[in-house]
Amino acid sequence: MALIPDDVELTEAGLPPNHQGRVLLIACGALAHEVLALKRINGWDHLDLQCLPAKLHLYPKKITDEVARAVEEHKATYETIFILYADCGTGGLLFEKCKELGVEMIQGPHCYSFFEGNDVFHAHSETEFTAFYLTDFLVRQFDAFVWRPMGLDRHPELRDMYFGNYTKLVYQAQTSDPTLDAKAADCAGRLGLAYERRFTGYGDLANTLRQVAKL
Repeated sequence: MALIPDDVELTEAGLPPNHQGRVLLIACGALAHEVLALKRINGWDHLDLQCLPAKLHLYPKKITDEVARAVEEHKATYETIFILYADCGTGGLLFEKCKELGVEMIQGPHCYSFFEGNDVFHAHSETEFTAFYLTDFLVRQFDAFVWRPMGLDRHPELRDMYFGNYTKLVYQAQTSDPTLDAKAADCAGRLGLAYERRFTGYGDLANTLRQVAKL
């Protein structure tokens, strides 16, 4: 299956007309590559995927309503729906909405946490509060999701205002890709930060999907 661009809504093609016994994953578009990779590696053909636009992260107040809309749209045709969003800046509203709708969601405050493993990320939190994190997706989409939305393409003098209290950029690598590694190092240089590459793999995303796949 061809990958859809990261910033558009994605639904897997060729779904069977009867979804009985299948699980629908409603996910952030920033996770599309990773979820499809895990499905392929593990043969989880009974997990169907719909990704909402990754750019919702630029407007986190919209995430809860968009997830609820997607659940309502599909709840009549799926026995199980699972939400692949962490809190993601919704201030607990997404968690409460998921409880109201009777669906479960992945645990964690954001994808940086569950990619590294929520317990491990929490342990680092006391010493890494000056770290700026990027995932594979954000390295690929750095200009679209960081540089331009923050106005740094037009006003580079804002860099120190935004990042003056940060000390390093941590690239949480889901894959081993020298091209992404080089690009992440360049991102750190553009932000004036020290660079650290940390291979996390898929972390708790993989662990969660293993549990979901057994439902």
